[in-house]
Amino acid sequence: MQYNVTVIGSGPGGYVAAIRCAQLGFKTAIIEKYNTLGGTCLNVGCIPSKALLDSSEHFHNAAHTFKEHGIDISEPKVNLTQMVKRKGEVVKSNVEGIAFLMKKNKIDVLTGLGSFVDKNTIKVTAKDGKETTITSDNIIIATGSKPTALPFAAFDKKRIISSTEALELKEVPKHLIVVGGGVIGMELGSVYARIGSKVSVVEFLDSLIPTMDGTMGKELLKVTKKLGMDFYLGHKVTAIENKGKEVILKAEPKSGGAAIELKGDYCLVSVGRRPYTDGLGLDKVGIETVKGVIPVNDHFQTKIPNIYAIGDVVRGAMLAHKAEEEGVMVAEQLAGQKPHIHYLLIPGVVYTWPEVASVGYTEEQLKADGKAYKVGNFPYKALGRARASMDIDGLVKILADKNTDEILGVHIIGARAADMIAAGVVAMEYRASAEDVSRMSHAHPTYMEAVKEACLAATGNRAIHI
Repeated sequence: MQYNVTVIGSGPGGYVAAIRCAQLGFKTAIIEKYNTLGGTCLNVGCIPSKALLDSSEHFHNAAHTFKEHGIDISEPKVNLTQMVKRKGEVVKSNVEGIAFLMKKNKIDVLTGLGSFVDKNTIKVTAKDGKETTITSDNIIIATGSKPTALPFAAFDKKRIISSTEALELKEVPKHLIVVGGGVIGMELGSVYARIGSKVSVVEFLDSLIPTMDGTMGKELLKVTKKLGMDFYLGHKVTAIENKGKEVILKAEPKSGGAAIELKGDYCLVSVGRRPYTDGLGLDKVGIETVKGVIPVNDHFQTKIPNIYAIGDVVRGAMLAHKAEEEGVMVAEQLAGQKPHIHYLLIPGVVYTWPEVASVGYTEEQLKADGKAYKVGNFPYKALGRARASMDIDGLVKILADKNTDEILGVHIIGARAADMIAAGVVAMEYRASAEDVSRMSHAHPTYMEAVKEACLAATGNRAIHI
């Protein structure tokens, strides 16, 4: 079979690229190794983790805030089997939705491992060994990433686990040890902390979510400590051992001092992800990876002009929505359009509760660049809507150019931050000033009023409600 475009990988980058190619009139195929579409994000990442995060937050509220709201119930109990079952149903619904979109857009779905024969030919090998060969004018690699293991502690998928296994546990851990205080570690750690696990987080760096603005990490530390989570920041893990019914972790403080030993029943290792190109046969077309990453130019072309790569296998943050934008960009370029991605304005989100969301420069980056800036902060506890919902933890932080007042960064930790950050993206895409936003009417009472107030604080300390 001959195609105009073939996409290898059906995660957010891959399936969105395929849909946009089909919309633009290209005869399109998509190749997926697994039996369900959607990649890591829909099957064992973004979607299932959010399902468990929501379930655990409902339980936590039932246990801790219902009474104050005037809702009297008997003591709630965790039914982890049902939580995981519901999560599975959410995943099933989403992946079926992607399959429907493939049919709607007349995209051929080929199930099996896709590997290059040459620059225009791909062999698809099904699980039963059956092989199909197709040819394609253009090929988009969108094969995503896999969890990274520590070199001295491979995933055994029983006690030393990755995020994939953490989404399928059959019991609530008595003590979950989490290696890595980044997005995945904090999200899944908070799931189990909320449903009764003792959770200990060991992080090599001196702050949580270290890629985000420092204020966000400090605030997240405060609010997750309220859940009873323990933290060992600035610690280097030296050993993790599965002892059968328990796992033992050893770590040393980077600054010196006594080593620690933690004993738990599970150890979640969440120290990052690696680009996944296994079995692609890149050597057949002369493409070499650099530290696992496929090199591409600004148009996502590899060294072979008709072969493109997007998402987690190329440079940049490993985010589903980044991959989607890149998939659309490649499709539109193939159609002769001139799309553009502003990488600074791709937001990042941590789906703990409260949520954390950021876009633009961090304060640390502005300091390092010697950029003159000003800061406006507004705490959730001064927000009427937050008081009404009992979500008073968090703040909005606005960074603006000291001379022009242009917004340079928006950082939010608080209820609904994940949705609110879109307003920051819009403001920055249109190069709004802090005063522009502060002069726009914001509905009352809403969480978004905190953004307006933070912008007022950044423009001459004019916040009204603090």
